[in-house]
Amino acid sequence: MRHGDKVKKIGRYKEHRKSVLRNLSIALIKNERIVTTVSRAKALRRVIEKLITRAKVDNLHNRRLAYDFLRDKKALVKLFSNVAVRYNNRPGGYTRVVKLGKFRKGDNTELAVIELV
Repeated sequence: MRHGDKVKKIGRYKEHRKSVLRNLSIALIKNERIVTTVSRAKALRRVIEKLITRAKVDNLHNRRLAYDFLRDKKALVKLFSNVAVRYNNRPGGYTRVVKLGKFRKGDNTELAVIELV
């Protein structure tokens, strides 16, 4: 049975996983395209889609909830002023994950590009 199997653990304990996803989210918002592993990209997709959906309604409550996760003022400003405005009429699917077909040299993990559509 697959009870309690909803979270992609990406080989990290809870606090480290949250930190990794926070850093990847900030990098994706700032650069709009990053290269990472496939499993991290898929885990990041769930997080960033919820952030962008929340940022589409620009009010104090949503800004505080987004800042609570991101903890980066520049990324927060870009999220609410540039990124969310682009997706106002889009109902979802703000990111794209493309497998590169390359493997990381150290541990042979498959790499992917995650980008904002």
